[in-house]
Amino acid sequence: MKKGLFIVFEGPEGSGKTTVAGEIEKFLNELGVDFITTREPGGIAISEQIREVILNTNNTKMDGRTEALLYAAARRQHLVEKVIPALEEGKIVLCDRFVFSSLAYQGFARGLGMDEVMCINEFAIDGYMPDINILFDLAPEVGLERIDKNKNREVNRLDLEHVDFHNKVREGYLKLLEKYPQSIYRLDAERSLNDVILNAKVVIEDLLKKNDFIK
Repeated sequence: MKKGLFIVFEGPEGSGKTTVAGEIEKFLNELGVDFITTREPGGIAISEQIREVILNTNNTKMDGRTEALLYAAARRQHLVEKVIPALEEGKIVLCDRFVFSSLAYQGFARGLGMDEVMCINEFAIDGYMPDINILFDLAPEVGLERIDKNKNREVNRLDLEHVDFHNKVREGYLKLLEKYPQSIYRLDAERSLNDVILNAKVVIEDLLKKNDFIK
């Protein structure tokens, strides 16, 4: 059986990943490919419980290394319980965040070091990396403004961070883009929603064609 494809949406808070993912689900259904959608941290029961601890707005005293380790633990369980089985069944896995989030948020923005955080995650992921990371890039001020306007969105501990932190997150992602140009596709998330959705569809359709999932 042909191995599936691992597609990850990355980006700072308020970048529109979740909204676009919903449209991509419809698109994949239209194409007739077998897929699942999931998220990090979370996706399965144990990882969702860890998510509650990480993102709880009461946990403002959480140490940066504790945060990084919790993300890696949630990632490991999610990977072995949900992502790997789906890939081995030949499915497309569309995931909201993966390891590059940890490198940008904890590695760069928290100042723990990208290499150090990558070491933690190498133990957790055991060689599994996405086939493509689609980076939803936008100015932090724009993302935070969107969050403020979206009353239906979950407010989490990271939303409480100062804008300087979110600027560092973006800078971290752009550094990753320089370091892993073959693994990351940058998408301008400040454009209209329709443009962002269309761009994401083009990228994903091209990947599916190159790997013989569609003609």
